[in-house]
Amino acid sequence: MNPTFAAAEAAPAVSTAPLIVIACYLGLLLSLALFSGRLFRGTSQDFFVASHSIGPFMLLMSVFGTTMTAFALVGSTGKAFQKGVGTYGLMASSSGLIHAACFFLIGIKVWSIAKKHGYVTQIQFFRNRFESNGLGYLLFPCLVLLVIPYLLIGVIGSYRVMGPATAGMFPELFPAEGQLNGSLPPWLIGIVICGVVLTYIFAGGSRAAAWANTFQTLVFMAMGVLAFYLISKALGGVAAASEQIYPGHLVRTPGELEVAASSGTFQREIGIPSIQFLTYMFIPLSVGMFPHLFQHWLTAKSAKSFRLTVIAHPICIMIVWVPCVLIGLWATGIFNAPPSDAWPQPVINIMGSTDNSGVGKVLSVMVKFLIENPLIAGMVTAGILAAIMSSLDSQFLCLGTIFTNDIVLHNKPEGKYTDKQVVFIARSFIVAIVLLTYILSLVLKDVQNVFDLAIWSFSGFAALTSLVFTALYWKGATKAGAYACVITVAVSWFYFFAKAGWGGEYTVFSSAERSDDGIMPVAICFVLGLISMIVVSLITKKPSEDTIRKFFP
Repeated sequence: MNPTFAAAEAAPAVSTAPLIVIACYLGLLLSLALFSGRLFRGTSQDFFVASHSIGPFMLLMSVFGTTMTAFALVGSTGKAFQKGVGTYGLMASSSGLIHAACFFLIGIKVWSIAKKHGYVTQIQFFRNRFESNGLGYLLFPCLVLLVIPYLLIGVIGSYRVMGPATAGMFPELFPAEGQLNGSLPPWLIGIVICGVVLTYIFAGGSRAAAWANTFQTLVFMAMGVLAFYLISKALGGVAAASEQIYPGHLVRTPGELEVAASSGTFQREIGIPSIQFLTYMFIPLSVGMFPHLFQHWLTAKSAKSFRLTVIAHPICIMIVWVPCVLIGLWATGIFNAPPSDAWPQPVINIMGSTDNSGVGKVLSVMVKFLIENPLIAGMVTAGILAAIMSSLDSQFLCLGTIFTNDIVLHNKPEGKYTDKQVVFIARSFIVAIVLLTYILSLVLKDVQNVFDLAIWSFSGFAALTSLVFTALYWKGATKAGAYACVITVAVSWFYFFAKAGWGGEYTVFSSAERSDDGIMPVAICFVLGLISMIVVSLITKKPSEDTIRKFFP
């Protein structure tokens, strides 16, 4: 038995030091964000886009922090544990290049157009570009319905982190919370996380979010490196830890798959099939249509502010993803061994069982049982929460922004509402979205894999990227083409989402032997959307000359 696990099993009491550290971190975050709120100028422009005043470093930190969620930390570790080393190639390596390309090709261009014409949401841009009010009303529910699963990923991810981290701390106060006896219950964790994020959004809007994201991004990057070092040290070093990786998670061969299938431990499909790997390349395109990322772009002080983001973003991705994927691989050597040898009772309780239901808890379990110092374990857990919360704030804020500007204020005479009333409307809708997210997260808290849920959210946004590309670079893209693109993407995405059992892993044209060796649905949705845009635009009325001059000067 691993000596660290053995010690954890024999320990008479669980230290509350990690929880104290986490509470101190949340207090520090609130203090920083509330301080930044004192810089709030009281205008709607400042609430929504920080008066276009964010410089290069804070833009990098806020953009990177927004894209790194529970998906990146909790999800990637669990997916590497489940599928193997190919997890890094699925998202991290391609994301580093594709994200940077989207920031350069889309981000800078929409920033320039939006600043020139006073846009604060992407729906305003599309309405004007395609000369259609109705397009905005079609896009609004699509964007909201795609963002909500993304929000759920973050809140559910906080449960997966805080549950194992506090297991055994309160056996009398919170007994038998599922399989985590004595841990903080999800309802309480959700109240704290959503409450903290909501507080600093109220304080200063996008400016407070940018400050908080900068702080949180620095924290989770530093803590990720620290966790990697301490876990590798506990396992005897990087080389020793890597030697324990379960067969099949580094190189997928028929023989290894046969061994895995008959081992009596984790019976799952190891390795990433080539066609799935290639079509995953469409998913990083999602950053081109994220409404919360669009809003972060608009906070930039100048086009030059994007330089650092384009250059450094791929490096930041590598710093975060490499440790997470390796930790997931190392976990296979620990949790795939016979239960009597490597599954002490505390680990069994937290992981749930020796099947796929525990993959979302892998990172927290490794931190809890392999980092002996409770203060350090608390710091690392706080770092994981930082990654989760740095996305939640931007997503809550963007939904309030698009509701206020694209539904409430649209077609209203200028001056009908004061800046104070506009900010109040945005805050009210944010509260409603936070409550909805909180309730749904409790209903869906047992969803098995946050990675797969995230992929469906990303797939919808990625498929819609054909809309923004054609809007920016093709003068011939028409209103009818835009409608056709959005409707085609929405219908095809919903069809595949239903076929996948409402959020499970799914590929199209997969074989009888495996469920994941086909084409990723996002590739089909993207191609169908692009074809619809092109074909319909070629046969319908072109945009007016005024619109062409406005967007293609």
